[in-house]
Amino acid sequence: MNADDFRHLYDYHFTANRRLWDYVIVPMDNQLFAHPISYSVGSIRNQCVHVASVDDRWFSGLAGTSLPDFANPIDYPDKASVRAYWDVVEQRQRAVLTTLDDAQLETHFPGFFSDFKVWQILFHVLNHGTDHRSQIHAMLHTLGVTTKPQDYIFIAHGWDVYQE
Repeated sequence: MNADDFRHLYDYHFTANRRLWDYVIVPMDNQLFAHPISYSVGSIRNQCVHVASVDDRWFSGLAGTSLPDFANPIDYPDKASVRAYWDVVEQRQRAVLTTLDDAQLETHFPGFFSDFKVWQILFHVLNHGTDHRSQIHAMLHTLGVTTKPQDYIFIAHGWDVYQE
């Protein structure tokens, strides 16, 4: 894989996240968004804050900046505040991905996880996001909210299953 391949995969990641937000989470009321669920890290809100926070921490490491603290869902009381945070994190990730080159993929990740190469951390972050999006989908289903597939193949093919 090369840097362009990772940018492509992250375009999928960002698109899947935005479709989940735009078509499923935005129409929800804030009470349902924050409704406690005894699975993983809790409510839909908590899941969203967790994913953005973890993405932000890994990409801060890639950018060579200081690691932000883990975000506390309590600091994000509603969908609008979580979405604003999510959007800032995505922009930071996009900025790092813009500068990514093939040689950097083979370097070792700085800091505590230096036994991993950059490409492995990038893959880990993608996998983590997919895992938690799947958890969010399952949680939404238990709350009676309709979801659609998040499969890579649909997005790569240009199909918007939410519009069909």
